Amino acid sequence: VFGPFPTEGAWSRLFPEPLASQLDPAASVPLQRVGQYQELANLAAYLVSDFSAYVNGEVVTIDGGEWLNGAGEFNKLGALTPEMWDQIEKTMRR
Repeated sequence: VFGPFPTEGAWSRLFPEPLASQLDPAASVPLQRVGQYQELANLAAYLVSDFSAYVNGEVVTIDGGEWLNGAGEFNKLGALTPEMWDQIEKTMRR
């Protein structure tokens, strides 16, 4: 599974203007950037090399942490302010 690796053909269809100028694809990625093609190529090179001989049946996620940051029920916890966290802590300690 791979995350935001922008290509002109795919992204111009997925995010047509004016939507594209309003979205920041790196905003939901903990590394705060989109993937570089060399990183995807490095993963592919590893998977076809002898170094990965024992890797099989695996789904490799290469997305800068986006899946872990946005998956699950509590995917908006990163947007909470310090004040909100303080309130949560007070509620938990009752």
